[in-house]
Amino acid sequence: MASIRLVKFRNEYIYHIYNRGVERRPIFLSTLDRERFTMLLEYYRFQHVPKSFSQYLDLPISERMTYFESLQSLPHAIDILAYCLMPNHFHLLIRQKNDQGIVDALSIISNSYAKYFNVKDKRVGPLFQGPFKAVRIESDEQLMHVSRYIHINPVTNGVIDESALFSFPWSSLPVYVGQQSSRWIEHRTITDLFRSRNEYRKFVIDQIDYGKKLEMIKHVVLEEV
Repeated sequence: MASIRLVKFRNEYIYHIYNRGVERRPIFLSTLDRERFTMLLEYYRFQHVPKSFSQYLDLPISERMTYFESLQSLPHAIDILAYCLMPNHFHLLIRQKNDQGIVDALSIISNSYAKYFNVKDKRVGPLFQGPFKAVRIESDEQLMHVSRYIHINPVTNGVIDESALFSFPWSSLPVYVGQQSSRWIEHRTITDLFRSRNEYRKFVIDQIDYGKKLEMIKHVVLEEV
């Protein structure tokens, strides 16, 4: 595990990003909360968006789609390769696309979500335990294993049963196995390492019994909750 202060983020490198709620408290209480966070990820992956997300939501519904489509031509600050939202923490696999891209995007996303959460729940104070943690991905093998670690988190943390894993709506796994489509999840970097989507599915299933191979990946993933 490495603090944000100890990691020097470099363009075109991929990082495993992690943060959790202060005092391990839940940060996602409802479907609306999870939708809000994923919308922020999708929105702030672009550089220099002309409106804040709250300003975007204030647009008439008839204008939102046109405005959002206009963002597609903007350069990316980050590419989001994979994600998973858990009740009190989140995991991301992110590629930095421009200088300060990860720090700037995650700061805006975290601050925007915390403001939304605090207003909605009439609370004050920090929502997250501190700056996000990050580990740089050093090889394709590490990338594959960390993506799997992220995707099986709902099962290994007891949030869902194994039978529900591939339809879990708050991770990128359904996109990886072809059950959903998404234009903001850049899955090809990882899925192209496999002969097929089904091969990735089997790769994930092989690790659902998490304890069997924990030693193999614990040095490349972040602390457990």
